[in-house]
Amino acid sequence: MRHAYLDNSATTVTCPEAVQKAVELMTRCYGNPSSLHTLGIDAEKELNLARREVARLLGADTEEVIFTSGGTEGNNLAVLGGAAVKARQGRHAVTTAVEHSSVSAAFSQLEKEGWEVTRLVPDSRGILTAQAIAAACRDDTTLVSIMTVNNETGARFPIAETVPAVRRAAPRALIHTDAVQAAGKLPLKAARWGLDLMTASSHKLHGPKGCGALYIRKGIRLLPRMLGGGQEKGLRSGTEPMPAIAAFGAAAAAVPDFEEQGTLYRGLRTRLLEQLRPLENKVVFHLPEEGVPYIVNLSMPGLKSETLLHFLAERGVYVSSGSACSKGKKSPVLTALGLDPAEVDSALRISFSRYTVPEDVDQLASALLLASETLVRRRV
Repeated sequence: MRHAYLDNSATTVTCPEAVQKAVELMTRCYGNPSSLHTLGIDAEKELNLARREVARLLGADTEEVIFTSGGTEGNNLAVLGGAAVKARQGRHAVTTAVEHSSVSAAFSQLEKEGWEVTRLVPDSRGILTAQAIAAACRDDTTLVSIMTVNNETGARFPIAETVPAVRRAAPRALIHTDAVQAAGKLPLKAARWGLDLMTASSHKLHGPKGCGALYIRKGIRLLPRMLGGGQEKGLRSGTEPMPAIAAFGAAAAAVPDFEEQGTLYRGLRTRLLEQLRPLENKVVFHLPEEGVPYIVNLSMPGLKSETLLHFLAERGVYVSSGSACSKGKKSPVLTALGLDPAEVDSALRISFSRYTVPEDVDQLASALLLASETLVRRRV
């Protein structure tokens, strides 16, 4: 059976460049980068090379990037580590109600510690303006975290415009963005935008799991969440997992032109929407204005997401019902947006990568058309 993998927002296939580099670091250049002998020095060179490639991808200077175990650790370090430094200046934070769980849970922890958190909800079009974000800031706002691209709906938030607006409204605030769903698919300019912190993850851009990166603007101080030998500028102690880090760097170096990617994703999305036109009375699309083209969220009210997922998987089509981290629970993102419960319960997230081909979309569309007939007939 042919497989159509369309769950790339959950994880991506590891690209050949990353696989080759990981094998090299496990079999040839396997030293500890902190060791002073030749193998250690060679490993350190690979560490520096990977840092340079990831920094380029994020639009940052090499020395502004540290490696983490992934997006969750990076987000936790940014939010909790930043809050620990800023607590004496103010205990008010601004974020959204649609953040990834690694951000929303970190802010929930801050609330337990006495912080006040304002969670902004995008409007019915999926839009959250820079002006609205700045308007939520106060004199005691010291932390702002707004994701670049929503991991379930594909909504894109105006980070470049948000930074100067927040600087005027809350000059003492640290500004962080979770760019996990943008890195490798959209051009990022962490330094030019004036951000303090930006998170990325290797396995979302065809690198291996278990590695991520956090951009930290020069002069910004965070309190570490892990203590030990002082690796990664003392913010992430522990021997660096060099196969994963070097492979992350290789994946970053292999990212193709963003315009070419955009053309591919828009074509795939258009193809999907056209093929599902016969289901216009049975499918509800959740497509934010100015959302990214590589994430498509839709619902088939009356059919449960879990039922649809199993039906599709039996036909070699792999999508998700939302964030993979939610493990099938009702989407807090779609719930926060005020969607009808029937739409939330039947939501599917389709996400493309540069390896997605038109045949994948065709296979998905055919399976959804069949599901609309077969599953409804069974239900009746």
